Amino acid sequence: MKNGPLLFTGLFLAFLISFAGLVLGAHGQLGRLVPYHDDTEGGSFPQRVSGLAARGQAVYADLGCAACHTQQVRRPGFGSDKDRGWGERQSVARDYIHQARPQLGASRLGPDLANLGSRQKSDEALYALLHGGSATHPAYKFLFETRTIAGEPSPKAVKVAGAARGTETVPTERARALVAYLLSLSTAYDYPEAKPLAPIAKAPEAKK
Repeated sequence: MKNGPLLFTGLFLAFLISFAGLVLGAHGQLGRLVPYHDDTEGGSFPQRVSGLAARGQAVYADLGCAACHTQQVRRPGFGSDKDRGWGERQSVARDYIHQARPQLGASRLGPDLANLGSRQKSDEALYALLHGGSATHPAYKFLFETRTIAGEPSPKAVKVAGAARGTETVPTERARALVAYLLSLSTAYDYPEAKPLAPIAKAPEAKK
């Protein structure tokens, strides 16, 4: 091809410009986001999670929870997320600035978890679901250790139906980290950009 080098150069430049516009441009916009400081609340949001909850995100990703759960509440008019109690507002980019790998998910075989910590106050139900599963949720018994009670029962033991006498079921560190992470998920703070846009008023029609 006589013009082969020119053709390939043009294709490369087209790809480069598209990459810069879509990827680098978006990264530049989102990369400048910082926590929103609220003087009335006396703090900044979102707050960074640490310790056990921070390690729990790695467990969440390792178990593939994002295959069945999302962490993104849709805006009104794009679904019934608010009516289902999954969140009082839509998710925005600022919600994820402290997450190295946001677990947005792509399918909802289970409920959205973006605001789980605000509606699930106790860890007991989460441990029961992880251990026993349900009709729509697999059981992760490998996240627990069943052992003979020696002396005083462990304060971390969870209630298990049909457990043998003299034994107790204790969540492993991975289970405790996962539950701590799930309980840390909260989108209760209402950012200015999360408020629905007011409808554009139509201009009055001219009288004929």
